[in-house]
Amino acid sequence: MAVLEQSPYVLYSNGQGDIFEDTSLYAVGRTGWDALPVPAEDWIALPEGGSLYELPGRRGLGIDVITGEMRLCEKGWAVAAFIPPAHTGLYLAAYESGPEAPVLPLFCYTAAAWLDGGFYVPAVRIEQDIRQECGGFDEERIHQGVDTLLHAFPHNRLVKHLAENCCLTYHCPAARNYFIGRWECPVPSSPACNANCIGCISFQPEEESIPSTQDRLNFKPTPEEIVEFTVPHLQTAPYPLVSFGQGCEGEPLLMWETIARAITEIRRHTPNGSININTNGSKPAAVKALCEAGLNSIRVSTNSVQKHIYEAYYRPNNYVFEDIIESLKIARSYGGWTSINYFVFPGMTDSVEEYEALRKLIIDTDLRMIQWRNFNIDPDWYLGKIGVYETGESLGIKQMMMLIREEFPLLKFGYFNPPIERIKGNYEMDFAH
Repeated sequence: MAVLEQSPYVLYSNGQGDIFEDTSLYAVGRTGWDALPVPAEDWIALPEGGSLYELPGRRGLGIDVITGEMRLCEKGWAVAAFIPPAHTGLYLAAYESGPEAPVLPLFCYTAAAWLDGGFYVPAVRIEQDIRQECGGFDEERIHQGVDTLLHAFPHNRLVKHLAENCCLTYHCPAARNYFIGRWECPVPSSPACNANCIGCISFQPEEESIPSTQDRLNFKPTPEEIVEFTVPHLQTAPYPLVSFGQGCEGEPLLMWETIARAITEIRRHTPNGSININTNGSKPAAVKALCEAGLNSIRVSTNSVQKHIYEAYYRPNNYVFEDIIESLKIARSYGGWTSINYFVFPGMTDSVEEYEALRKLIIDTDLRMIQWRNFNIDPDWYLGKIGVYETGESLGIKQMMMLIREEFPLLKFGYFNPPIERIKGNYEMDFAH
């Protein structure tokens, strides 16, 4: 990919769905509360599947091409980018909010710019896996798969939920992949949660000004329902993987007895593929039981590996930050693959304190993988909610990644849960098929 030789230009919206460039301002990026120049080499073309949206009530910031001073773009509203899975943003969109600016919905807000006929974002491709690329989804095949599997499992509430909600309503890439018979199969399993995450995508209190982006699972699946559709997937899909714990549900460890029985039964039918759980890691004893049943991998989500920042965001019920560390240790003690689903927030994730805490976690837990995920949240709202009103100097997301790679060469970087073929050693496998 060509490296830019100059900074691209600020984008703005006219509030009616039209986006323009302002060639009097070079684009900048945001880290924490600060707006900064973005190195030209950090800009890449907006990847396929990415999109742009306006930020109402907010004016974009840029550097005047003549004076070199930072100033507002007064021509319209600020613009940010959604960057697709497998890519990690390095800077947030930089803007100044007006007094009437509404809280933004739960999406990522990466900086966006324009140069020579193209849109650019400051990002890196962190994962070569193609499983969620837009170009790989054939709508006709997906609808045929939905019809086929609903007919094959007419009484299975989970298959119905995955079809009608996840696949057809929310266009969840994991659900879409399940219905075309490939790769990772999502297994929602819990309607309840033991955390009150500020940015929860499936439940928001009525008094909040933002809606949840999807409806939460509203029933408790049985082990039989889980086994019925996961075993055929593991037996027939390429690089098969089944994952408990999805965005459309609560915390799967609250249903650990059901999941343990399902795993045991799955393994009676097939040794194929990998069984994973996406979790908050709040119940180490439950993780132990699942590992004994045959769990292969665990992914623990976190906005930070510092206790006070984690607990301010997750607002846990009946567990503490130390429990998630213990869950990672337990999974490794059984030989399981361990990842953290790391919500990247430039200026927070790459602070010196966070970097040191991450190093300690990697060493203490023998962590196998970091999934560098874009944090879907309004930046101002998030920092206000967790009480962070000043952010100091940061390393830079790219620099932090380089430092971690240098110190921990066996630690894998990515965006998705790996199938068993990668876990067992062929991590850089061919993703073309």
